[in-house]
Amino acid sequence: MAEITWQKSSFSGPEPENACLELARDAADRRLLRESDEMATVMVTDAALLRALLLAVKAGEFDHLA
Repeated sequence: MAEITWQKSSFSGPEPENACLELARDAADRRLLRESDEMATVMVTDAALLRALLLAVKAGEFDHLA
C-alpha cells in the first residue's frame, strides 16, 4: 500500500498545538480529510464533493456556525 502524504494548510504554524485540517489523496484517488490533532479519524470523499465543500467554505456559507 502506498504511503499517504498529508498536506497541511500554509496558514497553520509548525507547532503541534496549531491543529488544522489536513488533506490527502489515496491510491484509489479518493480525497481524505482529517484534523491534525485527531489523526486516526479520517473523512473520505471524492474530488467533486471536496471542491464543492471548499467553495462553500470560501463563500462563507458556514460562517454562521462559528
